[in-house]
Amino acid sequence: MTDTPNRSRSIAGRVAIVTGAASGMGAATAKLFAAEGARVAVADLDLTACQAVASECGADARAYALDVTDKDAIALVVAAIADDFGGFDILVNNAGVSSFCPLEDDGYDDVWHRALAVMLTAHQRMVRAALPHLRRSDAARIVNIASTEGLGATPGDSPYVAAKTGVTGLTRGLAVDLGPEGITVNCICPGPIKTAMTDAVPDEHKTIFAKRRTALRRYGDPEEVAHMTLSLVLPAASYITGAVIPVDGGLMARNA
Repeated sequence: MTDTPNRSRSIAGRVAIVTGAASGMGAATAKLFAAEGARVAVADLDLTACQAVASECGADARAYALDVTDKDAIALVVAAIADDFGGFDILVNNAGVSSFCPLEDDGYDDVWHRALAVMLTAHQRMVRAALPHLRRSDAARIVNIASTEGLGATPGDSPYVAAKTGVTGLTRGLAVDLGPEGITVNCICPGPIKTAMTDAVPDEHKTIFAKRRTALRRYGDPEEVAHMTLSLVLPAASYITGAVIPVDGGLMARNA
């Protein structure tokens, strides 16, 4: 009988970067990681909100202002995080923006470019900046947050759909590229989740949609996405890579 490595189901002492962590799924992920004993770099455009989240995470968390559309800022912030924490093990690319825009809209091009800049180009830039540090970890993990819009489409949402579909492809490509080094890259596709992006949807409309489209007949909470992210970054999750996992209450499974 051959010996098997000790694959821990704990991230205690690990260092994680979470982008878009000032609210919603990013904040829920940062807080959950901290509760599990990780040291967390909370990164977002809104530094004040980041500081509030970092404060809730505890003494081992730090806040960083980061515009993920700024290539130079990514390089500087990732380097600063590595210096402050002595390296890191986990990268969660969560930053996102709402990009609903009809094809005929005069502002379509601007929405398109911002959607891809924030939710696709930034992901690969974060990974590339993080790689020298992730390569020093014995359990390096990358999780990209996409959407069920990357698995299907809603009318009028093509910039967002294109960006999130790109994230699923980027995830598979990076998983293949980095697999020989033992660095796993996975993707989560949240469905209808109660976040700032869905705040504008009236509660009664949320209820109607959820009952009509999801198997669980409800919207999800950000913490439910965060728990899947946690599962993918465990040292024990060492043979899961290139996966695209819906966390959608059964939305993609339901036909009628």
